[in-house]
Amino acid sequence: MTRATVKRRRGLLALSLFLALAASSTPWSAVLLSVGALQIMTSSSSHPSLRTCSPTVGGSRFRRCGHGDDDIFVLGLKASSSTALRLGDEPQLQGQPNMKKKDLRTLQRFLEVECWKLPQIRSLDRTLLAVSDACKQINRIVQRAQTDDLYGAAIDPKTGLEAELNVQGEAQQQLDVLCNTLMLRAFCGASNDAVCAVASEEEPLPRSCADVMGYDVSTNSLVGGDLVKTFNSGEYVAVFDPIDGSKNIDSSLPVGTVFGIYRRPEGSYSSALVREKSDSYDLDGFLQRGTKMVAAGYCLYSATTVLVLTLGSGVHGFTLDPDRQIFLQTHPNMRIPDVGSLYSFNEANSRDYSEPVQKFLKNMKETGKMGGKKVTSRYVGALVADVHNVLINGGIYGYPATRDNPNGKLRLLYESAPMAMIMEQAGGAGSTGYGRILDVLPPQPRRRRNRQDDGASGGSNEDADWNEDAGKGIHVRVPTFLGSVENVFELDQFHKYYGESGG
Repeated sequence: MTRATVKRRRGLLALSLFLALAASSTPWSAVLLSVGALQIMTSSSSHPSLRTCSPTVGGSRFRRCGHGDDDIFVLGLKASSSTALRLGDEPQLQGQPNMKKKDLRTLQRFLEVECWKLPQIRSLDRTLLAVSDACKQINRIVQRAQTDDLYGAAIDPKTGLEAELNVQGEAQQQLDVLCNTLMLRAFCGASNDAVCAVASEEEPLPRSCADVMGYDVSTNSLVGGDLVKTFNSGEYVAVFDPIDGSKNIDSSLPVGTVFGIYRRPEGSYSSALVREKSDSYDLDGFLQRGTKMVAAGYCLYSATTVLVLTLGSGVHGFTLDPDRQIFLQTHPNMRIPDVGSLYSFNEANSRDYSEPVQKFLKNMKETGKMGGKKVTSRYVGALVADVHNVLINGGIYGYPATRDNPNGKLRLLYESAPMAMIMEQAGGAGSTGYGRILDVLPPQPRRRRNRQDDGASGGSNEDADWNEDAGKGIHVRVPTFLGSVENVFELDQFHKYYGESGG
């Protein structure tokens, strides 16, 4: 027997012992190795061949693998002539033989029942289902961003040049544009009698759904077509941040989508909402207090994809089933603990925080406790991820005012207010430090003069001034604190004693 043959047999024997130990020590290995006859790749890289393990005569616990001088025997493998496990095959997680998925209610069924119970939101079920479908698509986009090269500045299809800066002064990214388009069409395309207008974090002013879907507002007809359709009868307006924390995608960290829905005040008219040369504007539907919101939610794209939703009667969480691609109700009637030990602040900015917030954080660190519990800190840098963590475990999330951002950085309409509604519906609280977030009224723009009455001919300056006022109201920012009632109350007390009266 040659030395090469001896070495080869020793190697094969070592492999057989390793497989035998693995098969006998862990259930996972048993799952992998019991699928059939083991096939082993020989060491020849130029002409690899597969060796199939088969039972030996007499029902021995040993299995013969290969043939001739290369025969080896592997202990404890249950061979089958119909199936085989090959090295390099992707393992399939089948679970126990009789394991079944949980019998959970689908999001569609939940919406059908809840919207039937609540007449004031009866027409929103299709819209919210469309939003959930948009979240599924955004989830896929986020997962494929690295492999499909979705990074980089967005390109204007009309000019072929990089898109202009958005209203936040940031260069629009491909991801931002894609996700924004999906959310616009989800709210406007599901039903023409539900949402009539939308406001996005990515756009300077709200848009009518007629404009989003390509309908000519003046004629109510499809641009370039004969189909007649109007969105003016819609009862609601929607606000959203399509992709919060998009910078986290580079680091494979969680990101999310936030949205809220308001009932449009009676008598308001929104068909001309963002026709920038139009004389008719109406923002009454958007510039409302958060208490007027009828629904709010967020979608978290992380290890699992989770949709958290409130319709004004509790908070419910839905997890995306990766096999069936449907949302299932995994967290019914979510409740945040009255007091928690988790705090989520960007402490790199702590020196720029106001005195009340600095004293709150200092007191917490010196005592090592918050609300009577030992504190712990978590901060991801994405609003949805951090708030979701606080909602599940209890504690407080904060984005305070700083010297550079005296009103904080979170936008009231499509970040702070929807999250505050969710927190309050789950038994928590949302505060600016000086009062309830949902009580904050966005700045109202100056009303235009009636040009037909006063004979004004040149209104470009007035248009510009009005657009600026409207933008300030739509994109107004507020300091934001969200979490357990005891923790938020404690922070508010520091503002009461150490802050300026009225904030």
